Amino acid sequence: MKRRLVLSRLLSFIAVFIGATGALVWLFWTDIAGFFGWGDVPEKPADALTLSATDFNHLDGWQSDDMRGSLKAFQRSCAAMIKRSDDRNIGPDRRMGTVGDWRGLCETALALEPDTIRKEDARTFFQSGFKPWLVGNNDDPEGLFTGYFEPELHGNLTREGPFQTAIYLKPDDMVSIDLGAFREDLKGTTLVGRIEGKNVKPYYDRAAIENGALAGRDLELVWVDDAIDAFFLQIQGSGRVVLPDGSVLRIGYAATNGHPYFAIGRELIERGELTRETVSLQTIRQWLSDHPDQAADVMNTNASFVFFNPLKTDPDDPDAGPLGSQGVPLESGRSLAVDRRFHAMGVPIWLETDDAMNADARFHRLMVAQDTGGAIRGPVRGDIFFGPGEDAALHAGHMNRKGRKFVLLPASIDPVKLTEVKP
Repeated sequence: MKRRLVLSRLLSFIAVFIGATGALVWLFWTDIAGFFGWGDVPEKPADALTLSATDFNHLDGWQSDDMRGSLKAFQRSCAAMIKRSDDRNIGPDRRMGTVGDWRGLCETALALEPDTIRKEDARTFFQSGFKPWLVGNNDDPEGLFTGYFEPELHGNLTREGPFQTAIYLKPDDMVSIDLGAFREDLKGTTLVGRIEGKNVKPYYDRAAIENGALAGRDLELVWVDDAIDAFFLQIQGSGRVVLPDGSVLRIGYAATNGHPYFAIGRELIERGELTRETVSLQTIRQWLSDHPDQAADVMNTNASFVFFNPLKTDPDDPDAGPLGSQGVPLESGRSLAVDRRFHAMGVPIWLETDDAMNADARFHRLMVAQDTGGAIRGPVRGDIFFGPGEDAALHAGHMNRKGRKFVLLPASIDPVKLTEVKP
């Protein structure tokens, strides 16, 4: 009996000792880890675009791609590019060259007829004038590629009947502050807000706007009949609104309220409503439709809000897509949204990733950088414009694939000899 009592007390003492020791370690872990160097976790390096030389023989699928659509997209970019002076850099990175470096290739491209040219000749144009460079983020070539499309909504120019959700113009009290003008290390960082007295406050978030923060200011561009459609319009950045008389109002991105974009699919995963394997544009939309009492709350977790402008249709190209960030119409399946901090608009990009609807099929084709997006961050990131319609929506909603990309630069320049210089 005494042995059991002694053993019991000994075990109790050991348990108390271990517990106390554990508590002390937990309280002073930072100091202990720092003393032994255990807490030294290397910081993730800042995003940086790296280029590695290669050749067309290493581009998988290059010989089979029909590049006539890419040529049409490139022509539109060239028409905008060559309006600038030859000594201007075409983008934020000097390694991409100047307008003068691109002018000859652009003039040759503009003399071609993409609707009648043979696909072999379109490929020859790109292969003879350009050299491919593998893009990396600090030499890591793997990136994420998603998709977007041009949605179609039903709306009215006045608020009546089912048309109760507003699509807004950019408010005139919204200001943008370039922090790079104040500090060199903040170049490329912009804050969006509103002036209240002598202070700058964050601009209204999605919840505030949806609850009437902009009401009574005559900012309603058009009223649509579905709040969920309006939400996804903001994610896509452009769309077509069919009016009651059958006419179509095309609208495009004007500005954002400056709040960071948050993917509501993550919210639904955290709530246990969807899984990483099942989340897509279609499943998110279906969940919102099936849960009208929770839809607004979920959508408001994305504080970012997009404002729009009416777009004019090019009379010479009525079937062209919406205007991208370069100010030229996008080409379905050939225009790519990129991070403008690293890439120049108008540069051809060879993309190697997997098909949206079949992970075993390849999506290897020549694209042109013509757009940007709030969620497109990083040198190897990309967002494929799939065009208008339900089929495009299906592909865009399921496009979430790893891959790599190559920029095609004029063969006359050598980016290795140039240093990255921010204008």
